[in-house]
Amino acid sequence: MENYKTKVLELIENAKRGTLDRNDLMKKLNITGAAETAEFDKVLDEMEEEMLIIRAKGNCYMNREQYGLEIGIIKINRKGIGYVDRPGKPSVMVISARMKDALDGDLVAVHVEPRYSSRFFDSASGTVVKVLKRAKSTLIGTYINTPNGPKLWPDDEKFRGYSVSMKEPEGFTPLPGMKVLAEINSFNNPLELTFVKMIGFKDDPGMDLLSILYDHDIDPEFPAEVMKEAESIPQEVSEEEKEGRTDLTGDITVTIDGDDSKDFDDAVSVQKNGEGWILKVSIADVSHYVTENSPLDQEAFKRGTSNYIIDKVVPMLPQLLSNGICSLNPHVIRLTNTCEMDVDANGYVTDARIYPSFMRSTERMTYKNVNRIYDGDEELRKQYAHIVEMLEDLRDCADAIRRKRVAEGAIDFESDEPKIIVDETGRPLDIQARESGHGEKIIEDCMIAANVAVASLMNRSDFPCVYRIHDEPNVKKLTQYAHMAYMLGHPFNVKNAVSPKEIQRYLSANEDAPEYQVLSSQMLRCMAKAVYSDKCLGHFGLAEQEYLHFTSPIRRYPDLIVHRMLRRYYFENDFTHRNGDEEKMRLYAEHSSERERAADDAEYECEDMKKAEYMTERIGQIFTGTITSVKNFGFYVTLPNTIEGLVRVESLYDGYYRYDEARMSLINERAHIAYRVGDTITIRVVSASKEARLVEFGVIRQSGGKVKEKVETGTKGRKTRSRSARKAEQFGYERNTRTRGRKKNGKSKKR
Repeated sequence: MENYKTKVLELIENAKRGTLDRNDLMKKLNITGAAETAEFDKVLDEMEEEMLIIRAKGNCYMNREQYGLEIGIIKINRKGIGYVDRPGKPSVMVISARMKDALDGDLVAVHVEPRYSSRFFDSASGTVVKVLKRAKSTLIGTYINTPNGPKLWPDDEKFRGYSVSMKEPEGFTPLPGMKVLAEINSFNNPLELTFVKMIGFKDDPGMDLLSILYDHDIDPEFPAEVMKEAESIPQEVSEEEKEGRTDLTGDITVTIDGDDSKDFDDAVSVQKNGEGWILKVSIADVSHYVTENSPLDQEAFKRGTSNYIIDKVVPMLPQLLSNGICSLNPHVIRLTNTCEMDVDANGYVTDARIYPSFMRSTERMTYKNVNRIYDGDEELRKQYAHIVEMLEDLRDCADAIRRKRVAEGAIDFESDEPKIIVDETGRPLDIQARESGHGEKIIEDCMIAANVAVASLMNRSDFPCVYRIHDEPNVKKLTQYAHMAYMLGHPFNVKNAVSPKEIQRYLSANEDAPEYQVLSSQMLRCMAKAVYSDKCLGHFGLAEQEYLHFTSPIRRYPDLIVHRMLRRYYFENDFTHRNGDEEKMRLYAEHSSERERAADDAEYECEDMKKAEYMTERIGQIFTGTITSVKNFGFYVTLPNTIEGLVRVESLYDGYYRYDEARMSLINERAHIAYRVGDTITIRVVSASKEARLVEFGVIRQSGGKVKEKVETGTKGRKTRSRSARKAEQFGYERNTRTRGRKKNGKSKKR
């Protein structure tokens, strides 16, 4: 059947557009018998269902390109206008009348029509032909009082225009304020829902975060069969399990993580070797315990990743594994897979060996203590005297690796991460920009080196695998960026292609400029999105031709798959599953990318909500920030603590403001006032809404200008834009999220 699909696509591609119908295809493929005809008709039906081919005028077939069809995720803004991103091409705009029944986040097939093109901007309009995959199959709702009794009101505003038909269980009594999870059976109006479970009441502590998790299909609870399997796994390594593994228990080996981390899936050890070093990165062998197609494996695949929400974690694996037998806890033996690298004085990995091992962590170290040791803290250096020399060798080795990476063009974006401190009820007490020190960079460099070494082995050996890929930025976006940079006084030259080294040099040359944060964050928006793939296509941001995720199998499913494939094909030399594995890699990559996006969206929504909640108690207070974006409706200001808010153009009291898109400015020509990207500005907090995740500011003073103020307390805000780190994950830069003071049960690594 797959053979038929390939041949049909080849015939249509090589024929004149829209000239082959069913009979033409059958003749060219010599299909005559009844059985062959039935199978062929089934293939055509499947291909039409998948939108691989489209039946056009005269029942003739076209492929996607001939028909002008694009497949992508549709993102719908607050005005109801949708946009479908296309790699290397301008996004497709879809107005509400042409959206069919598509909802935000759905995978859609859209018919594209060219719209307009200019020097700096391209655009295209389109019509949704079909929704191929729904972004969500469930809905969170809250019962509200009505004259006819409690009625379910969807929490997600995009469902607010729908009537709701809810099938409730027998004997269920809805109460005002009750929150429930419901399955969506039909996306028509009215929405047809089936009750799944009650999750609590809207004023319960933590219900705000829990609702967002469920809304992104993130379940904090594990199924009973998964917990049963986890409970059956011994919490100690047996002598039999050590057989065939290299004994590393004699090495000084440490884990280095955030203060609050509980799951440790990577450990490092280093020894001087002449002018260079022998660096060992040992990673928990989760694949030994999570076997293919087991309940644990199926649940890990479904989740795709661990989710870190403010002060909580929803792990990919039950804590019996993630914090227990799979965690490289200090002073106990654990099973690992080790990447041992010879690193020369210039930071080049001259040789690498990858093998199954077992180890015993000498110490559980924190970034804070490691940084203090490097800073010369005598008390800590005395306390950890037995590992200080190794830590200093580790620093020297990692620094050499980083210098080599930088020399080859790896881009290091400096973006502020928020640290949100909450009390036991979830109320935000403080929000700060998170700090990162030398220890965090050391671990990042060691992990990247191991990821590259394993990717090189898997790609060179042609083993089935899941890679981490990052495409080069779109030239059109870089052209827009170059224009912005010129207006800020920091010209950036764009050619047909830009190397990561050129971008790195440009950012490094401007890192002391007052506009650096704007230059860096805007460059992030030009980056493509990093995703998983079954093909090794390189990582632009890291300037690596081969890259994958190997170092976090406790919290990322692709890493678990890499370990499983390493064991099967490299350690055990078993090629009996090759055909099936090659097909699975594509599925694993696509699903893991989807779950990563869902986890990121949930994390950012929770942070936006807590930021808005934090600002509700600071209405009227004055802060100084930086203008990071200017639009025709106003401009966004980012505060040093990473909170962003909107200054609406109608709140500027001193006359008419003209939006100059080319100069990224709002200009009042009569008053000789302009608000530009990069300006420092003093604002007053006007309004904030936790429910709508909105923050709005009013202008007090622009740096160097006259004092002026207008506060519109009744003005409706605009949704708080996500922080610059959101752009990092959305557009491809690999954040070192290990640096985030990790939450109660874990940490995150998204290199």
